[in-house]
Amino acid sequence: MSIVEKQDNFNKEEVINLLNHIMEMELAGVVRYTHYSLMVFGYGRIPIVSWLRDQANEAILHAQEAGEWITSLGGHPSLGIGPLLETHKHDIGDIMRESLESEKTSIQMYRDLLTLVEARSIALEEYARRMIHEEIKHATEVDKMLRKPGEIQSYESQLN
Repeated sequence: MSIVEKQDNFNKEEVINLLNHIMEMELAGVVRYTHYSLMVFGYGRIPIVSWLRDQANEAILHAQEAGEWITSLGGHPSLGIGPLLETHKHDIGDIMRESLESEKTSIQMYRDLLTLVEARSIALEEYARRMIHEEIKHATEVDKMLRKPGEIQSYESQLN
C-alpha cells in the first residue's frame, strides 16, 4: 500500500484512469505544438515558433508529472496518446483557435480530477488546482493572441 493510499480516501482506480487520460492528452499536446512550430511561416515566425516549442516542452513536463502520480498510486502509465487533429490549416489564427480548444479540454480534465479528490487528498487537490491555474493562464494568453491589436474584449466573448 502506498503512502498516498494510506492517507487519502478516494476512488484510486478512477483517479488513475483520469490521470492516464491527462497524460495522454498532454503527450498529444507535445506532438501538436511541435507540429505547429514546424508549420509557422512569415515575418513573425521566430517568436511564434519559440512560444509553441515552449508549450511543447511544458506539455511533456505535465505528462511526466501525471505519470509520476499514476505510479505513486500504484498504477501503470498508459502508452497511449490523446487524439491528434490534423486540420491542414496552418494559419496562425487557426493554430491558436485549435490551441484554445485544447486548453479548454485540459482545464476540464483537471477540474474533473479536482472533483474526484477534493477534500480527500490534499496533495492531489493541490496538484489539480495548480494545473487548472496553469492551463487557465495558457488559455488566457491564447485568447489574447487571437484578439485584434487594440481589442480589449476577450476573443471568446466576441464569438457570442
